[in-house]
Amino acid sequence: MTPVLIAGGGIGGLTAALSLHAAGIDAVVVESARRIEPLGVGMNLLPHGVRELMELGLGDDLADLGVATGEHMFCDSAGDELFTEPRGLAQGYRWPQYSVHRGELHLMLLKRVRERLGPDAVRTGTRLLDFTDGPDTVRVRVTDRATDAVETLDADALIGADGLHSTVRAQLHPDEGPLSWSGQRMWRGVAEGVPPFLTGRSMVIAHDGTASLVAYPIGRDRTNWVCLVRVGEPGPLPEDGTVDAVDDHRTGQLKEVLAHYEGWSLGWLDVPELLERSDRILEYPMVDREPLAAWGRGRVTLLGDAAHPMYPAGANGASQAVLDARVLAYELAQADGDTVSALAAYERTRLPASSDVVQAGRMMERAGGMLLNREQLTFITEMYRQKADGEVTELNARPSLTPPGRS
Repeated sequence: MTPVLIAGGGIGGLTAALSLHAAGIDAVVVESARRIEPLGVGMNLLPHGVRELMELGLGDDLADLGVATGEHMFCDSAGDELFTEPRGLAQGYRWPQYSVHRGELHLMLLKRVRERLGPDAVRTGTRLLDFTDGPDTVRVRVTDRATDAVETLDADALIGADGLHSTVRAQLHPDEGPLSWSGQRMWRGVAEGVPPFLTGRSMVIAHDGTASLVAYPIGRDRTNWVCLVRVGEPGPLPEDGTVDAVDDHRTGQLKEVLAHYEGWSLGWLDVPELLERSDRILEYPMVDREPLAAWGRGRVTLLGDAAHPMYPAGANGASQAVLDARVLAYELAQADGDTVSALAAYERTRLPASSDVVQAGRMMERAGGMLLNREQLTFITEMYRQKADGEVTELNARPSLTPPGRS
């Protein structure tokens, strides 16, 4: 029997595997994709997420992959500064904030899992069908996507880290309904050859009251960008085809996004040129879900986007998944074999904290559509940090999540 079966080989699932291994607990990851490739665009790891990955021995990997973000600068569409705040080490945290390419971080985690847990620790092309939770084990049915063969696996625990469209969550909460839509459409891309702007380690957040832009370097002469435009009213994501379904690989059209940014020139960053230098543009509706009262039951729980999908307004999704993984491993390591109690303790710690992040992200998203002054921006960023990131002194002083007796 497998001690812990993790459904989903994304950033959260792979970090969970590494965290469990570091705590002396065996784990196997089943991933539906037949091959894990460096997909996606840029992302951020905030200091609380970086701390946990560094405590897993990945500090050098992160430094090689990412850019240590030094500041966030808020401005209008003409480049006039509204508010600037330091980030990461410059803000007083003991750990940096990193901007990285999501796909490269993903492959690094996969490599480390296979090195530490063995080459068969991640089973790709293996899709979870359903599960049955019993008093002594959880029985999971999976299918081999290449052969359609169905296999039954027994595990001490099942962790649903299978993302926004989670099969595990759907079985646990079958009546949940559609995703919640902010009313905003997002386009994302990575531009090459854009000259460095501001300090070279700056994230810029610009807006004109209708459209917003986020841009930051992710290393190797690349700049990640996100464009956000409100096209509808907040509410349930329409299922009638009037709004595209959420698909991480949907290709967006340059002309559609450019139409919202004609004439934007920040002085130190030419926005149309930034967009035009991107080989591929991805398009998504901005969605989340209402926080759940409980993630799982018995020997089954959720992690990462499967547990708490959130708006990207705070750049916090990956860091929250990393925190989930570390707390999960900590509680299982302390449980003396009582898996059900350990998963309950994990949820008691992480569910309310991540629910606060979801709500804070909604407040940030609403604020992003308004023309705010320096005082308002200061207030909203401080509010988000208190609810989502934690105060600098709080994180710096918090005890490690590495279980006692482990290093």
